[in-house]
Amino acid sequence: MMRPATSHDVAAIEAIVQAAYAPYIERIGRKPGPMLEDYHQHVEAGGVHVLEHAGRVRGFIVLRDTDGALLLDNLAVAPDAQGLGFGRLLMAFAEQQALGAGFAAIRLYTNEAMSENITLYTRRGYVETHRAEEHGLRRVYMTKHLQE
Repeated sequence: MMRPATSHDVAAIEAIVQAAYAPYIERIGRKPGPMLEDYHQHVEAGGVHVLEHAGRVRGFIVLRDTDGALLLDNLAVAPDAQGLGFGRLLMAFAEQQALGAGFAAIRLYTNEAMSENITLYTRRGYVETHRAEEHGLRRVYMTKHLQE
């Protein structure tokens, strides 16, 4: 079940972030960007949705309106719930939200060291648009053009 996140979900979101992104610290050489975010602030601002399964938050997504496209700012699934299709559900939800808001495209970025994410997004129809270094993080930006 997908629903907007509330302040009661922040602890679960933070736990998922820590578990999902900690394996990348060594590869990147520092904490990935999502581990540095203020999720209380994100939830208060809106655009955060959680995926519940069996009464527990198993994943979440952070979406932001930008110029001409919806930004998929962050997506994570609890490591013990990975492989159950929750990531695909979250991605499909993001694309539905983009279309529902009248956007013709959805954008995202990931750390270039997270090569498996780049492969996954490419398989889902995202195309790399550019690379940039921001806040000391080397990011790969990707866009998917949507059709109703």
